[in-house]
Amino acid sequence: MSDSQEKNKNNKPQVKFSDLGLSDSILGVLDSVGYEVPSPIQEQCITYLLDGKDVIGQAQTGTGKTAAFALPLLDKIDLKLNAPQLLILAPTRELAIQVSEAVQTYSRGMKGFHVLPIYGGQSYDVQLRPLKRGVHAVVGTPGRVMDHIKRGTLKLDNLKSFVLDEADEMLKMGFIDDIKWVMERIPEQRQIALFSATMPNAIKRVAEKFLNKPKIVQVKNKTETAPTITQKYMMVSNMAQKLDALTRILEVISFDAMIVFARTKTMTVELEEKLSARGFSVAAINGDIAQNQRERIINNYKKGKIDILVATDVAARGLDVQRISHVVNYDIPQDAETYVHRIGRTGRAGREGEAILFVSNRERRMLSNIERVTRQKIEPIELPTAKIINAKRIETFKNNISETISNQSLEVFEKLVTEFQESNPELEPVKVAAALAFIAQGKEPLLISDKAQSFGREQRQGEEKTISTEASPLKDNPQVPMVRYRVDVGNGNGVKPGNILGAVANEAEIDSEYIGSIQIFDNFSTIDLPDEMPKETLETLQKVVVCGKRLSITALTDKNNTARVGGSNSNDGNGGRKFGRKKFSKGRKGDGNSNHRKQGGDNDRNNRRNKKPKFSR
Repeated sequence: MSDSQEKNKNNKPQVKFSDLGLSDSILGVLDSVGYEVPSPIQEQCITYLLDGKDVIGQAQTGTGKTAAFALPLLDKIDLKLNAPQLLILAPTRELAIQVSEAVQTYSRGMKGFHVLPIYGGQSYDVQLRPLKRGVHAVVGTPGRVMDHIKRGTLKLDNLKSFVLDEADEMLKMGFIDDIKWVMERIPEQRQIALFSATMPNAIKRVAEKFLNKPKIVQVKNKTETAPTITQKYMMVSNMAQKLDALTRILEVISFDAMIVFARTKTMTVELEEKLSARGFSVAAINGDIAQNQRERIINNYKKGKIDILVATDVAARGLDVQRISHVVNYDIPQDAETYVHRIGRTGRAGREGEAILFVSNRERRMLSNIERVTRQKIEPIELPTAKIINAKRIETFKNNISETISNQSLEVFEKLVTEFQESNPELEPVKVAAALAFIAQGKEPLLISDKAQSFGREQRQGEEKTISTEASPLKDNPQVPMVRYRVDVGNGNGVKPGNILGAVANEAEIDSEYIGSIQIFDNFSTIDLPDEMPKETLETLQKVVVCGKRLSITALTDKNNTARVGGSNSNDGNGGRKFGRKKFSKGRKGDGNSNHRKQGGDNDRNNRRNKKPKFSR
């Protein structure tokens, strides 16, 4: 990479994670996941936290703040001490899980490290076992953290670092007293990091009381996107579907030049190979490419000799190519500011541009963060259907014939075809032309199957099929997490989607509009339900009988997702039913904090339906 790439607009060297003093184990993980350059809040917070300072970070969600506190505080963990040394408070169960997963990822190079998410709605036994064995970091919601401290199952004697994440959100949810209660019980000698998008007076008072001469980090991010850019997103379940989605998009849209952003160097190379094999003009750039090779690729890209550029964020820095009409975020960016920078490659100088973002189920929160920070709604799009793909291929096929006749010298082939026709007068000319087209097409079929994509090919009766464990998002509320469950009734029992829908809606008292996709297979069925369902609701559903058999509902995993398909009564119903936040009529039991979630009216079903239960504690 050249000096010009390594400098920003102020001619200062671009800071990398390797410049901040992080350990080799942390840096190795960052390199493997494709993180090379810290965001502004990461650069400042990592430096202060490694120096042992308390920090107040004022930044929006989606700016990369999880890494800003997790990376330096993980470096302070003593792996020989098998006790909680890092406690992170998060406002919701979903965020607690997300932060815990991030911490687990960043700590991959720390042999023997353990992190535990604790939140309401999950059995205490699941949390007690790892706490007894010993964990190094705990990520939890205020209510459940309080419960464990009171029970003596979460001991803070060896705590070194405490993080308050999204403090203003916790204030809005009424957790301020819980926060103070927890912070009063952490050791006097500790390091605290407080993060909040805004600084209400109540949060300021908490900071003044508990933080020791904190360093204040305020990062103003570029969060505006050009009005000339049309922004869309597509839900994808796995890497294979990502590639299929990208290939289909490339077939159906008209574009001048496209840039595809991938998270890692390895992925840029893989995408280049796979797209090239599919006949696209593509090249990859990443940090491992020599400068002279990069310049040659970019020059060809500008001249139109290359149509698609696959790049990492670092490699694309400083890239200014006017002909870019489309940006595809193949891997979702780590923060909203990176997203803004990425899609800013198109829609320049008043030109129209289009940006497409691939989002998996577990990345829906980041999608919401991007929308919130950029203050712009990103519209969902569907995977182009086989019908659309085939229509486009037929149109291209016909155009290629016309262009070839108009622009190519065909005398030699006309002579050969004429000789063949004279030798085989019984064959009609159209038959000969069709045979030549077949030869030209090669092994790749011209038209693709119109069967459902989940099967990919026609199934034989009784054939086994592995079913995706990823739940389908709800179109109007894609940010709400869903889980795919297996129920032990299927075509063999004569069940229909309506049977399952009615049983779940009535027995668990869940409004039908809040129930997701239902699929029927020969030996079982699947149903997508909200991730925040209380344990008691699941226990109720396990005993429900449909078509003479218990549902025995359980989460669909890689161990129980082999279905028999293609039976005589096979059908599947994929409902796009919607749900909001008022999902369940019953509050959770055994959480020790039910008074925070609902007050009174427990015997009134209508009252329960109109409540907005908190499932985050």
